Amino acid sequence: MKDIIEYTDYRKFIQDYYDERKRCSAFSWREFAQAAGFSSPVYLKYICDGKKNLSIGAAGSVANAMGLAGFENSYFVLMVSYAHAKGDAAKRAAFEERCALARAHKVHMLGGDEFDYFKSWKNPVLRELAPHMPGAKPLEMARACEPAITAAEVSETLNLLVKLGLLKRDKNGNYRQTEKSVSMSRVDAVSMVASDMQRQMGELAIKALNLPLSERSMSGTVLGLTRKSYEQIKKEIVSFRRRVAAIATQDDKTERVYRLNVQLFPMSKALNEKFKDEGTK
Repeated sequence: MKDIIEYTDYRKFIQDYYDERKRCSAFSWREFAQAAGFSSPVYLKYICDGKKNLSIGAAGSVANAMGLAGFENSYFVLMVSYAHAKGDAAKRAAFEERCALARAHKVHMLGGDEFDYFKSWKNPVLRELAPHMPGAKPLEMARACEPAITAAEVSETLNLLVKLGLLKRDKNGNYRQTEKSVSMSRVDAVSMVASDMQRQMGELAIKALNLPLSERSMSGTVLGLTRKSYEQIKKEIVSFRRRVAAIATQDDKTERVYRLNVQLFPMSKALNEKFKDEGTK
C-alpha cells in the first residue's frame, strides 16, 4: 500500500487499506466498521463505493481504526475536510491546509508543488525572466516586470522557484531553468488553482489593451459551431500552442517575456433541436 501522502481521495485510501488487510487475514467490513464505531457492518464499504459520505466528525475514528497516528491521522482528516469543502475558495483553503501540514513535517505531498507554482502569475514570469538577467538584483527584476512588483515579491518568488526545483542558482548567484516547461498534475486542486491563474492572466490582458499596437497582438472572432467543429478547433489550438512553444525554444536568448492567451469559450446557451433545424433551412 502506498504512503498516505500519495493519496488525494480518502475513499481510495480506505479501500486500499481494507484490501491490504484482507489479503493478509480474514479482515471484514464488519470488523472494520466496529473498530471505527459504526453500527452498520457495511457503512465503510458504502463510503468506498461512493454511496455514503464520511463526515468530518467521524474521520478521526476511522483514522484510529486504521492505526493512523500523528501526521498520518491529521492528513487523513484533512483529506475528508477537502472532500466536504464547497466552492473553489473553500477547497483551495482546505488544500493549502494540507500543504502546510506536509511542509511542517517535511514531506512531499502529491500536487503540492504544482499548487504553489500556479497560485501566482509572478511565478511563471520570473521563471522566464530571472535566467536572462544575470547579476540583476531583485529590485531590477521587479522593475522589469509588467506590471511592476516589489523587490520583496521577487525575492519570495525566486526562493519558491528554487525550492520547487524550477530554477537553480549557481555560485555566482545567477539563475537557470531546470526544465523547459512545467507540467500540471491531475490533482483537482491543482487544476482549480491553475484556473485562478488564468483569471489573473486575463485581468493582465485587459490592462495590456492600453499598450501601443506595436507591443501587443490581440484579435478575436465570434463563431457559430457544432460540437464536432468545436472539438476539432480545440485540437488545432493544442497543435498551435505546441508549434509556438517550439519556436520559443529555438532561441536561447530572451529580450522580453510575453504571455500568450488562447481562449475559446461559449457566448450563448446550447440551442435546442428546433432552433438548430431552423438554422439549416
